[in-house]
Amino acid sequence: MPRPISVTIHLSALANNLAVARRAAPASKVWAVVKANAYGHGIGRVYPALAEADGCALLDLNEAALLRDLGWRKPILLLEGFFDESDIPLLASLRLSTAVHCEDQLRMLELASRTAQLPPRSLDVCLKLNSGMNRLGFCPSDYRAAWQRLRNIPAVNSVTHATHFSDADSPTGTADQLAVFRAATLGLPGEISVANSAATLWHADCHADWVRTGILLYGASPSGRPDDITESGLQAAQTLASKILAVQEIQPGQAVGYGSHYVASRRQRIGIVACGYADGYPRTSSSHGAHFAPVRVGTRLTRTVGRISMDMLAVDLTDCPEATIGTPVELWGRHVPIDSVAAAAGTIGYELMCAVAPRVPVEVAS
Repeated sequence: MPRPISVTIHLSALANNLAVARRAAPASKVWAVVKANAYGHGIGRVYPALAEADGCALLDLNEAALLRDLGWRKPILLLEGFFDESDIPLLASLRLSTAVHCEDQLRMLELASRTAQLPPRSLDVCLKLNSGMNRLGFCPSDYRAAWQRLRNIPAVNSVTHATHFSDADSPTGTADQLAVFRAATLGLPGEISVANSAATLWHADCHADWVRTGILLYGASPSGRPDDITESGLQAAQTLASKILAVQEIQPGQAVGYGSHYVASRRQRIGIVACGYADGYPRTSSSHGAHFAPVRVGTRLTRTVGRISMDMLAVDLTDCPEATIGTPVELWGRHVPIDSVAAAAGTIGYELMCAVAPRVPVEVAS
């Protein structure tokens, strides 16, 4: 019998979350962001559930080719663009849209258009403006010149104007960056794509022609705070589950786990769960006894105690009298928000989704 741990991908949740995005931005087309192998969910697994999206956005040419092999005929956007001039003919053959965010990419595209015999109007471009995040994009003073150079390239079909918000999920908001974007693109024709997941949910003035929905598709909060999406209708698309494999009775003053960082103040039942940091569960949760990650044992909510080991973790069963060896445990999923586990570990749900280890068996539920 295999070790009793698994991750389940819920296709119905993905389809539901895409519908939530459409309701939030009803006049916009939706990019379904499937970078990082669909945030760890697996492009091949989530593909059927995202069929109603208007396009898919990702980073890797191999993942783009996989989408085409799966039968995706709608637009595919490379969010970081291409990395070498030799990539450009493949963009045309796979009918990919590409970000252009720097002078080097622009120059390579100009050169390839002359030397690689690209078909005319074969490339759709998403021109990136650095409106204040200072990660990717042309500065506002150079943006119009870059747009004009793109329009002069025979292989370029359309140019979409894009930027990325750094604080759409915080009180800082989007107003300042949006003002920079509007000033830089004033009077320039072309579609607009500026809204990430947070802006899709919370900033209707940013929706424009395309929204780029990433983390919301997978049912976690863009802010990392689960309370922010309680009323959104989003559903967890990933469940990490295991079972109790041992039960210990400990007395006041006795410790649990490596380093004895958790010491009982009362008599407790402790359950040992078949899941550890080698499975992708964050070791930093409860690492010093001060932070406790939520866990669901059977139908009851409890918490981790002590350090997370490579293959095991401990949970408090004191208020779970019916729990015993073999009792199901949800580490995160539909009853335990992944954002709550991430907060206990000092990280975000994005990282936990992407960090589930290859050794964990994957099940796909409709």
